[in-house]
This record gives sequence, C-alpha cells and structure tokens, in this order.
Amino acid sequence: MTTRTSAPPDELCINSIRFLSIDAVQKANSGHPGAPMGAAPMAYALWDRFLKHNPADTSWPDRDRFVLSAGHASMLIYSLLHLTGYPVTLDDIREFRQWESRTPGHPEYGLTPGVEVTTGPLGQGFANGVGMAYAERLLAERYNRPGHEIIDHYVYGICSDGDLMEGVASEAASFAGTHKLGKIIYLYDDNGISIEGDTDVTFLEDVGARFRAYGWHVVGPIDGMDLPAVEAALREAQAERERPSLIVAQTTIGYGSPNKANTGGVHGAPLGADEVTLTRETLGWPYEPFIVPQEALDHMRLALERGADAQADWERRLAEYRAAYPAEAAQLEADLNGDLPDGWADALDDLFTNEEKPLATREAGGRVMNAIAERLHTLVGGSADLAPSNNTMLREYVNAGGEKVAPHNMHFGVREHAMGSIAGGMALHGGVIPYTGTFLIFSDYMRPPMRLAALMGQRVIYVFTHDSIGLGEDGPTHQAVEQLIGLRCVPNMVVLRPAEATETAVAWRAAIERKTGPTVLVFTRQGLPVLDRSVYPSADGVLRGAYVLWESSGAPEIILIGTGSEVQIALDAGKALAEKDIAARVVSMPSWELFDAQPKEYRDTVLPPSVTARVSVEAGRTIGWERYVGTDGISIGVDTFGASAPYQRIYQEYGLTAERVAEAAGSLVRGGA
Repeated sequence: MTTRTSAPPDELCINSIRFLSIDAVQKANSGHPGAPMGAAPMAYALWDRFLKHNPADTSWPDRDRFVLSAGHASMLIYSLLHLTGYPVTLDDIREFRQWESRTPGHPEYGLTPGVEVTTGPLGQGFANGVGMAYAERLLAERYNRPGHEIIDHYVYGICSDGDLMEGVASEAASFAGTHKLGKIIYLYDDNGISIEGDTDVTFLEDVGARFRAYGWHVVGPIDGMDLPAVEAALREAQAERERPSLIVAQTTIGYGSPNKANTGGVHGAPLGADEVTLTRETLGWPYEPFIVPQEALDHMRLALERGADAQADWERRLAEYRAAYPAEAAQLEADLNGDLPDGWADALDDLFTNEEKPLATREAGGRVMNAIAERLHTLVGGSADLAPSNNTMLREYVNAGGEKVAPHNMHFGVREHAMGSIAGGMALHGGVIPYTGTFLIFSDYMRPPMRLAALMGQRVIYVFTHDSIGLGEDGPTHQAVEQLIGLRCVPNMVVLRPAEATETAVAWRAAIERKTGPTVLVFTRQGLPVLDRSVYPSADGVLRGAYVLWESSGAPEIILIGTGSEVQIALDAGKALAEKDIAARVVSMPSWELFDAQPKEYRDTVLPPSVTARVSVEAGRTIGWERYVGTDGISIGVDTFGASAPYQRIYQEYGLTAERVAEAAGSLVRGGA
C-alpha cells in the first residue's frame, strides 16, 4: 500500500529507508535500527546518484559491487533493495529475522537478491571488497583493450567503527593501499557509538591518518547527514583512480529518535513502541508501519530504468568487443562462468611417473599447480609470505593485454586473516579461481573467512603445508594437532590430506573441479615415497574420499585407515601383519567429506561392516575417528601438543610407527601379535 505526499523526494526517500528499518526491527522485536537511521542519507546518495546496478539482473558482470560491511545494519540494504526494485517485497521486510525469510538478521549471499556478500562478522566485508576490487583489476588488465573497457566497475561499501577496529580490516587496508586498488570507495559511518556506548573508551585513533599511512585517499571528515557533502565526496573519490578511497562521514546513530539517538541503546535493540511514535513525530512521518509514499517509491524505482539503460549500453559495447576480439570475448565468458578448458588436467596423469626419490606433498603440490596453470589461466593466488616454503609460487605469469601484466602470483604479506577474506572476495566477484597458502597451524588465523566461504558456497582453494608434528624442529608452536578436526567440522568445506605425490595430483583436480564450496589441501613438509600406480590402484580413488590401497590375500581380518603421511605407516604395518598371517586391508582416506558423500554401497565395499577390527592412524587429534573405527577400534594419533626435535624422533616417541600400528591391530584380532 502506498500514500502520496508533497514532501521533497530526497527527504521522503531517506525517511522511507529509515522507517522501513525501524518498523521491521520493531516487528521482529530484534535487530539494529540505529545504523540504518543514521546512514540512510549517505546510502541513499550512493544508490541514487552513483551506484551502477540493474535491479532486474543481479548477475550483470560489470555492475558496481556494494558491500555492507556493517552487516548488523542489514535493514539498510533490505530497504534499499526493496525501494530500488529488486525482488525483495514488503512481505519479505515484514518477515525480517524470521524462519526461512529472505531478510535474515545479517545479509546472506545467495539468499537475498542483490546481496553481494554475507556480512556480519565485522571487518570481513571490508576485506571481501578488497578481493572483489583485485579481481576486477585482474580481469580489466587481461581483457580490456583501447576503446573497449568492458570491465570497469567500482566496489563501494559502508563500514562502521567496529569494522575498522577489527584487525582484518587493517590487514586488508594495508594490502589495498600497497596494490593501489583505486576502484574501492568506502563510506566510513563514523557515528562514534558501539554497543557499550561511546567509542572513546576504545577507539581514539585518527582513522584518516591511519588510512593515509596505508596509502589510501581520505576524504573528510564530512557531514554524512548532508546530501551535497556526500555527493561531493563521492565525486572526489571517483576522480582518484590510483588509490583506494575512504570517506569519513560523521553521522548520528538513531537519527530522529528523541531519547535514544547518539546512544548505545539504539545500536542493537528495537526502539520500543513509544519511541517509534515519538520518532515519527520528530521526523514528521505520518504513515503507518511499512507504508511507502508513492513519490518515494516512484523516484527510487527509477533505478530500474537507469540499470536497464546502463546494462544495455554495456551489452552493446560487449558486442563490439566480441566482433573485434572474438577469442578474448569467448574466454572472458568462460572465465566468468567458472568453466574449465578441455584437457586442463591431462598433464597431471603422468606427472610423477618413474619418480624414485621421496617427495614431500608440498613439493608435489607445487609441481601440480604449475602444470595446471599452463592450461588454466584463471588460477590466481599466493601465500602469506611463505610461497617458497609452501611451494605455491607459479613460475609463469600471463600477459593480460594492454600495457599491464596480471600475474598469477599474488603477494599477501604476513596477513593470513585478510588473505582468506580477499580470496573469498575474488571468488565472489568471479572470473578467477583463487588459492591461498600458509602453514596448517596458521589456518587458525584465517578461520573466519574460511567459514564464510563455506557458508556462501564459494570456490576457494586453501593450501596448508607443514601439516603435523612432521614439521619437526620448529616445535609445538608450529605443529598442527587440532587443526584437521577443526576444519573437518566446517559444513560445506572439503578437506583433502593426500598420502603422496600421485594422490596430491588428484586432490588438486578435486579442488579445481569443485564449484559449490571451498576446498582445503593439506600437505607435508617431509618427503614421502611415491607409490607406483602400476602396482597400487589408481589414485583416482581420492575423488571418492577413500579407497582400498592394498590388502593381503584372503578376507580382511583388520582394516588400517590412514591419511597423508601416515598412509605409508599403515601400509608398512599391513604388510608386517600379513607376514604374521593376519589378513589386513589398508585404506587411504584423504577426505572424510568426499567419502561420506559416496553411496552406502561404495562405503561398505571400502569399510565392510562385517570387519569391525579397525585402526586409524593420523598425526593429529584422534577425536572423530570413532565414526570409522567404531567403538571397538583403535585410533592412533596425537592428543597432546608436539615437541621440538627431528620429526623421525617425534613420530617414534608418539607411537606413530608401523610397529605400534601393527601391535595395536594384532591386539584387536588375536589379542596380540
């Protein structure tokens, strides 16, 4: 239902944003009304005057991206989406924060049309936007030609005091300034209030000076409640193409609320019925809840016409580009679709044929990556200053056309948290397959963006090396023990810990082919024997999560299950048991997730229910292995922290040896062997 009024359109539109937010939070009896009330003017200015988008096509590749890093202010973006014509209805807004609603408490990518990224954990959206801008640059440098700038869009965002307190935002800001990502324009909602009250108790720094030191272009402070001031700041930011821009916009949280504005009380709780009434009176808003004045709706729905015109112009220019550069246009389309070229993995089949020396899976992984990059130019990424140790450096890079070269190799610096978030933003943007690299122990530093990538179903590949006590002399601070089980607990994330080089090649293939979520590749520091696949089954069993690697003659009495470097231990133990006339089966299980996704019939062929004598061996926490070894089985692992010593000694002291595994297996089968 709509109502007509004679108030100026800008004021009507801004207050429409405010009161949709107020009313939705009040109805839900939950949410954050204060930020939308204060940030409505600058958000309106951006969306009405600057943002290049088409509400009728949320997948238009050259649209500007908008990131609400302050995800708690979700009603701000839901109001904007509804008012500008996205398929977000008033009924959706009335169902704010309710079961199966398209307007959840924090914005969720893939759920609400027009939401570019899932935000809420503060600082993450800020860093995701940096990744989007980096991907935009890569594609522009690769595909744009003089007179044919078909990739040319901005990443806009609104970030809060809380966002800029978080370390991940600092890491990402430093990266963005270093790499001169001039397509980033962030509005900093500087309202000086957090849940606990005035930010002076925690946040006295000069934010503008900090960002100038990072290499950013800083505008302001400006009056974020004043439309002309916001418009001028945005125009100034657009004119600056060499540096990312931060507009410091001073706003009043809870603007219009006579008793709660400028207080922590308006940050994260409904205003309350009486205060809502007073706010309506203060701002001269005579309308019932969820009523939008027709003039406001008509004005903001002009976004549909502007968006259609902008996209039509782009499609015309794309047609001209396609006529002039047909091969590049076809490749760009394939990149944006995430398609893989025919035969991209052919070189992997014989990569380790006749390999005689032991090979660390980190080294094998580096060889695989370089072989893939020769045929798959969309593989882009880097390490947190550990590329020589991770073996994640790609030896060649691709000339992107024009005057610049877009390297496959990124340099994140010692910034694991931002690295994960930037990679997630690159995946969200599209056109590239991002990867990251660091030691497994430092996965703890980047766990939040990994979780969000899994939640959003993004194709990101995380390479973690130095995966266990096998790291050796660096000691327990660097030896991963609990990280494997922690990563396996993340829904929609696949973890692969290959046993040797040929499994590593297939693990990389699985990661590249997976489009519905992130993949973790876990590699060793120490060398491992490379299995001769003319003797052992094909490593393609990795694609099913687990497979029978070896077994002695006769029906198995015992099943030994290993991952990574411990598969060789299980294999040696199995052969030792066979010499004692104990029929053993050795199973390599690089991925719980892939194995659990197989049909029961396959799982039962690998782990027959009739064989209950089972032993797992893995250089990490044993928790969780009971699902495969059962209550009667034995799990051999590391349930304490590691130690500083040569890795062979640590394995011996912790019982991760073929002799210990054979002994445990024998005790299950015959009470000793």
